[in-house]
Amino acid sequence: MTTAPPIEAEVLPSGLDGLLVRFSRTPDPAAMAAARRFAAALEAAPPKELAGGQAEIAPALVSVLVRFDLERTDRAALRSTLERIAGATVQGPLDMPDPARRWTVPVAFGGDQGPQLGQVARALGIGEDAAVAEICASDLRVLTIGFAPGQPYIGLLPPRWDLPRLPEITPSVPAGSVVVAVRQIVLFGADSATGWQLVGRAALRTFVPDRADPMPLQGGDAIRFARATADEIARLSDAGDRMGGARLEVLR
Repeated sequence: MTTAPPIEAEVLPSGLDGLLVRFSRTPDPAAMAAARRFAAALEAAPPKELAGGQAEIAPALVSVLVRFDLERTDRAALRSTLERIAGATVQGPLDMPDPARRWTVPVAFGGDQGPQLGQVARALGIGEDAAVAEICASDLRVLTIGFAPGQPYIGLLPPRWDLPRLPEITPSVPAGSVVVAVRQIVLFGADSATGWQLVGRAALRTFVPDRADPMPLQGGDAIRFARATADEIARLSDAGDRMGGARLEVLR
């Protein structure tokens, strides 16, 4: 007896020059892994239908947008190819592909840097130190870049971190804020409003236009957070490159 895959893929039109490959309508972990695997497959071996034309492969949390050159691409042929690749993707494995790179990012948790850490810890039924330890021990990935230039959505935290968003928007949190909700972490590259809970602050700026690499984080990168003091983050913030002490390892 054949078991159906836990998710299905849809290939949908997106404007005149795009096709959206969607694996779920909700932030399902298997769909997130499928979107990342599908995007990685396209990037490693672009379909022949895209050869010779300008193409864009833009992953989101549970979908991938493929934009193509209208004059050089057969839409129907490309759609058929994407359906084939997406169909193979949902057959599994449906876990994140092995990362090519890993970042270690210092963060000051709690206190003035993360005033809602205590609230998060109470919701989890653990102490603040235990909550920080879980964040720092989690095998996290950049799920997608979005909302603002260079801004990463990072996950997934353990299932009990499926915490709701706040009932009201916080008008502004500072650049470097580390916020949590729905098993994910966002690290803001600039001051921003948020409905997520603020648990820490990093000195890393995820988008600096005049830096040699303006947006250093990439989808699929592994992320490890390392606990730092508020004074250490203040000193790292003064560094000219605005990398905030983040360290990169190339794994393969």
